[in-house]
Amino acid sequence: MRIILNTFGSFGDIHPYMAIAMELKHRGHNPVIATMEVYREKVQGIGVEFVPVRPHIAEPKQQDPQLIEKIMEPKTGPRFLTEEVVFPAVRESYADLLPAVAGADLLVTHPAAPAGPLVGRKTGMPWISTVLAPLSFFSAYDPPMPPFWRWYPKFSVLGPGIMGFFLRLTMSTYKAKAITAFRDELGIADYGNPMFEGQHSPALVLALFSKVFAQPQPDWPKQARITGFCFYDGKHDAPIPEELTRFLENGPPPIVFTLGSTAVWVARDFFRESIAAAQRLGRRAVLLIGDERNLPHSLPEGIIAADYAPYQSLLPKACAVVHHGGVGTTAQGLLAGIPTLIVPFAFDQADNAEHARKVGTSRTLYRNKYFAPKVASELDALLTQAPYASRALEVSRELKLENGPARAADLIEKAEKFDRQELDASLECANLLAL
Repeated sequence: MRIILNTFGSFGDIHPYMAIAMELKHRGHNPVIATMEVYREKVQGIGVEFVPVRPHIAEPKQQDPQLIEKIMEPKTGPRFLTEEVVFPAVRESYADLLPAVAGADLLVTHPAAPAGPLVGRKTGMPWISTVLAPLSFFSAYDPPMPPFWRWYPKFSVLGPGIMGFFLRLTMSTYKAKAITAFRDELGIADYGNPMFEGQHSPALVLALFSKVFAQPQPDWPKQARITGFCFYDGKHDAPIPEELTRFLENGPPPIVFTLGSTAVWVARDFFRESIAAAQRLGRRAVLLIGDERNLPHSLPEGIIAADYAPYQSLLPKACAVVHHGGVGTTAQGLLAGIPTLIVPFAFDQADNAEHARKVGTSRTLYRNKYFAPKVASELDALLTQAPYASRALEVSRELKLENGPARAADLIEKAEKFDRQELDASLECANLLAL
């Protein structure tokens, strides 16, 4: 089969689809990743076909720092990214994606790539959607945790009825007018808000995370299926630097401090406070700084910095990891079997932190409280209270029994077997329900 995987975003949005593509290729299929031009070399480097789809956003180091600041602002960042960057480009995205699916057997879409559902519905081709994190389901039974609603969990005791009303009220403020206007021009029936229920395929929705992380809820789409995390280990990008390897081999397990591929560009004093916290605890530390601009002026003994290291090689050698809560990094922390301190910045990160806390492997410290004394206190609890370490190992063993890419590939192969009449019937039913 020729299978188009349309995605958009940071490494955390690209890596799961690369893992799925590699599994599909191993099975003899022809996967194609359709995304921003900046990922061409990365995708082709694993031997997978690449198709560029706008908007073409440059890598963060080439961006205006103020743009990244706007995107990563907790309250307004998601709305700015969608309404000022992604949605206005939907026509260009559609124009790029439509010829890419010509002759393809199946389309797989990402929640932040709104042209995908339009192409799927307009062409009538077999199409399935995906979500990367529980937040995308906006469940009243598992209420989302935005980074600026820290009071929110207290109101969950009101029950799913009240929470559902509150969520519907909140979601109604996101209109996605650029997409709905283009949808009407294309003559596609109203399928719901493109940011919420409208992102989901009526045939199949793949939840690309583990049941350990989140369980199905009564208000999830009935066609949703959990696959398990789809890990991409990064070894295809770069190995662990030799200097870092020597550091890891010549001392006790360090604490790893990392902010992923996007939050790292708005790190501010994160690494300075991290160094001070590690020193308070008398612990060694690895700083994954992303770029030399984040390199502290001096590194004390027992602390090393590197731009990048593949998590699956590095994290199992650590005693704990401190990170921003991106779903990819959160999953890698769970897989490594070590306690985690999550410092949410924006988007789904606070919600991922809450799910990791419920799993029993993590604590949460918000960005505006990230100061060395508090960081050291939180890490000391993680490193000295036995339940965190034992639970982390237990979760790691459970995740290692899963195979997210294989499960996703199984479901993709089955989805392609739907005949077009069945898919058309599903779409017609969905449209009637929407009415």
